Amino acid sequence: MILVEEKNKTREIIKEWKSKGYSIGFIPTMGYLHRGHLSLMEKARRENDKLVVSIFVNPIQFGPNEDYDKYPRDMAGDIEMCKSVNVDLIFAPSVSDMYKTSNQVYVDVEKLGDVLCGAKREGHFRGVSTVVAKLFNIISPDKAYFGEKDYQQLVIIKKMVDDLDFDLEIIPCAIVREEDGLAISSRNSYLSREERKAALILAESLSRARQAMIGGERDVSIIKNIITNELSQEPLAVIDYVELVDAIELRPVARVSERILVAVAVFIGKTRLIDNFIFEA
Repeated sequence: MILVEEKNKTREIIKEWKSKGYSIGFIPTMGYLHRGHLSLMEKARRENDKLVVSIFVNPIQFGPNEDYDKYPRDMAGDIEMCKSVNVDLIFAPSVSDMYKTSNQVYVDVEKLGDVLCGAKREGHFRGVSTVVAKLFNIISPDKAYFGEKDYQQLVIIKKMVDDLDFDLEIIPCAIVREEDGLAISSRNSYLSREERKAALILAESLSRARQAMIGGERDVSIIKNIITNELSQEPLAVIDYVELVDAIELRPVARVSERILVAVAVFIGKTRLIDNFIFEA
């Protein structure tokens, strides 16, 4: 496994691999890798000749009051996890190497980036789209792997790839959960023991909604109330949003009559967590 910090050196390695006809799988991350990332790496390892993982905490996707400086980092642990699945190359650039001081070009996916988390985190998805576009240009992967826990991000990246004619395939990967149902996230490390227990309310509220939908409930306002009422039972939970939208355009719907994303964002203490599921009507 190679650890490379310079993007030009990375390009040289990728060019050599391409000349030999190797297929390249790519997983962009902000590090502090966990079992969710591991599941992406294992899938990518099976499907490609070469596997690249980027580790870069991207400053331009954090708002002024968000947790860039406090975002968890563990390069030594990340390297060991990458070794466990035979990652070929870790690309871990510096901020100065990724962004010139005079950088004036950004990628902004309209509409899709303005709803759900985008409505609450101004500029977040512009930062995500920009860094992912840059990484795609540096790595030139055949396939890139994204988890469905960040479903809005997945939809936005797929739209960017389609509209800007990137020559690669986006591979969605299922949410990975702890045994008690909590969706795995790097931000779970912020939770105290009491908050960790309280965070289970996200998965529990979504499970209640899913059961109602399986039972035939189609009225979105009723389904939202089921989720909201369940979340309200937890004193440490503060709701950011509860939404049901179509799973392609992320448009609000009044009734469940198509493929639907059911998504929540909730503060547990100071930590903002997200979770979701897809329902096929």
